[in-house]
Amino acid sequence: MSAPFTVTFLGTGTSSGVPMIACKCVVCASPNLKDKRHRSSIMVQTKTTTIVIDTTPDFRQQMLQHKVERLDAVLFTHPHKDHIAGLDDIRAFNFSQRAAIDIFANELTQKAIKNEFHYIFSANPYPGIPRITLHTIGQQKFTIGDIDILPINVQHLNMPVLAFRINNFTYVTDANYISDIELQKIKGSEVLVLNALRKEKHISHFTLSEAVALSNSLNISQTYFTHISHQLGLHKEVNEELPAGMQLAFDGQTLVLN
Repeated sequence: MSAPFTVTFLGTGTSSGVPMIACKCVVCASPNLKDKRHRSSIMVQTKTTTIVIDTTPDFRQQMLQHKVERLDAVLFTHPHKDHIAGLDDIRAFNFSQRAAIDIFANELTQKAIKNEFHYIFSANPYPGIPRITLHTIGQQKFTIGDIDILPINVQHLNMPVLAFRINNFTYVTDANYISDIELQKIKGSEVLVLNALRKEKHISHFTLSEAVALSNSLNISQTYFTHISHQLGLHKEVNEELPAGMQLAFDGQTLVLN
């Protein structure tokens, strides 16, 4: 793909979102809009193709907020609820586009989709249910419209998760380990999006310091951190602590890339 593309952060929060229900901490009470975080997802667009990576529980609101009128495909990173729960709302695109939506996922995530949204796969489907076409993501690069996508395998504790590289942009969410072989697929990226849950150690996510160290080891020019919890701290204060070329992403932020 040679055409420019945009990446929009539809959400940058962890599974509980920010603010978290019933929490009165300074982050959840912050009036700064950059401290308000939907569950993590991005949208990638060229002039002719629009894809979304993960349909979070906030998917409907994300699509309305960004006035998205067409969707060509959804890519899924893994089967956790905060990444697949909004799938039912692709029905609106079925109606407007009069077509099924292409869904790309690994076999583990497809199994979860078939379980969580069993009615989609009924032999006698109820009128108006989502219409999807499932595609299995393997090890090889694949193309959606004019967007070339390289899958990258990362680990979320013991769960395999897919990261994705598009040209010199790489998106990694929900991970705490990446093998040397898979790191080679990220090397050379100019822009990296990487999960950084909080400052304290976590069983299945990179901490902020671990994410910073990984970015440094890959010599990335610009890194944006996502999948952020309220435990990480205030957006403005944390950003001021970060090295040059690194920042917390925020909901609604858009990157223009080649």
